[in-house]
Amino acid sequence: MDSFAIEANAKINLGLDVLRRRADGYHEVKMIMQTVGISDRLEFAKLSDDCIRISTNRRELPVGPQNLIYKAARLVKDTCQIAEGISVKLEKNIPVAAGMAGGSADAAATIHGMDRLFDLQLSLEEKQKLGIQIGADVPYCLMGGTALAEGIGEALTALPAVPDAYLVVAKPDIDVSTAFVYKNLHADRLRSHPDIDGMVESIKKGELSGITARMENVLETVTIAHYPVIAQMKEFLKEQGALNALMSGSGPTVFGVFEKEETARAAYEAMRQRKFTEQVYLTAFTD
Repeated sequence: MDSFAIEANAKINLGLDVLRRRADGYHEVKMIMQTVGISDRLEFAKLSDDCIRISTNRRELPVGPQNLIYKAARLVKDTCQIAEGISVKLEKNIPVAAGMAGGSADAAATIHGMDRLFDLQLSLEEKQKLGIQIGADVPYCLMGGTALAEGIGEALTALPAVPDAYLVVAKPDIDVSTAFVYKNLHADRLRSHPDIDGMVESIKKGELSGITARMENVLETVTIAHYPVIAQMKEFLKEQGALNALMSGSGPTVFGVFEKEETARAAYEAMRQRKFTEQVYLTAFTD
């Protein structure tokens, strides 16, 4: 097979705790990761030369060595000694710099894509060992679904699928640096921590109310202080009937969880009319 396309799904964090800062500068985390139905589309094709060529519908995105797709392709080529090149056409739909692992999802899709394109027959574990060299979220994006992530995010435990629900996802018109958020987080001074263990139990029991009741993200203590609109959007979603609302990752994207589709659709329309942002999505959990 010389060409095909793969969908790369975004993720949200249903719960995110930071336990401590390690001596190597990384932060030890404990969080619940969940894929959602917002996705990029990557079309792969072989090239006869040794090049890695990336094109995209978003002119502001780099298409050279800085791009995580490029990094993933180069890593697989070098590791697996692939002489041929690869062309990747990226249709970018996941919000950029949003706390939804869009770049990591694209890198994961590239590893899957090259495995298929060149018939490498890599196991998921082998792919994840490559992925962690690109970014902490890439191993999760390679597996998707619902998972407990520990360590720096690479120690993953697959969990049962969460109950069906509807999501309104909105990214305000600001960009947040993940490095800035973690640099300004003082894990040792946090007054409370999310009940991640309790959320895991609620997921295993299939209790949506138990999951949403425990939604908490300690990175909000940094991001909301600098960008109050995040708190305003969370409150607005709850006023529209969300069981709960939370910032994903280091932000600034906010999502609300709804039990009924009609309530979620009404909230989606209300969010658009409120004009917090043009980037508003109505979606759901995915495997």
